[in-house]
Amino acid sequence: MAGRQRSRQGGEIDRATLIVAIAIYGGWLAATAWHALIPTPLLILIGAWLIAWHGSLQHETIHGHPTHIAAIDRAIGFMPLSLWLPYALYHRSHLAHHGSAAITDPREDPESRYVIRRGGLAWLAARIQSTLLGHMLAGPPIALARFIGTEARRVIAEPAQVARDWLPHLIAVAFILLWLDHVGLSPGRYILTFVYPGMALTMLRSYAEHRAELSTIGRAASVERGGLFGLLFLNNNLHAAHHERPGLSWHRLPAYHRHHRARLIREGAILYAGYGEIVRRFALRAHDSPLHPAVEQGAK
Repeated sequence: MAGRQRSRQGGEIDRATLIVAIAIYGGWLAATAWHALIPTPLLILIGAWLIAWHGSLQHETIHGHPTHIAAIDRAIGFMPLSLWLPYALYHRSHLAHHGSAAITDPREDPESRYVIRRGGLAWLAARIQSTLLGHMLAGPPIALARFIGTEARRVIAEPAQVARDWLPHLIAVAFILLWLDHVGLSPGRYILTFVYPGMALTMLRSYAEHRAELSTIGRAASVERGGLFGLLFLNNNLHAAHHERPGLSWHRLPAYHRHHRARLIREGAILYAGYGEIVRRFALRAHDSPLHPAVEQGAK
């Protein structure tokens, strides 16, 4: 009953998101089944798109789409096509990011890309990822290494919760690996043609979407002409609008952004014309310092 009430309050079922979900899972099944017929460069493009697009779909399900019934939305986003990240962990982390009192501060925001001290492996990793090229190329293995370290500590601190997070995930991964074995796609080739390039493509979106400033709670950016990337990222490129209305479905964000654009700019939103601008400006140059400004201010 409660689920049906939430659905009515949220409006009708979001058919656009359902269509995207069908396209992603159907495309993934087709691409993996017929991988041997697809030239490797094209397979990398297809695999990268599908994994990044699936990440965008998971993001929508976390925010209550397409049905506004939590169990169904979780089921739609749950399947771990990228293999490595349990949906339950992404769900908690992302909602904590939105609920953080100090977005971008790594002491408060689990999705922050900033660090709190110079020196050490965390500082080195942040420096490597300070340019867009470094973020996209080195970001996936760095993210995985950081994730493994965090989960290893969690095993000791909260083993029961880790088991609840990982058991459903590992079962789902086993089914994916069985399918890949059935179609003759080795896990190594799948990682190289789907997972790694998909993670790299996702990092194009995440690179400049926040800028740490003490005058705002995690200054958000908007890439106004997303083009095909707007579809790939399900308009999460309009990140300032998304943070203001996180429950708004992806296909309604552009209208909201246009209507509130002037106010968002006055309130500090960063605007980029398109991803071409981000590539030109930051491919080989740092977006900003990886050290969070609250730390720098406290050191003075």
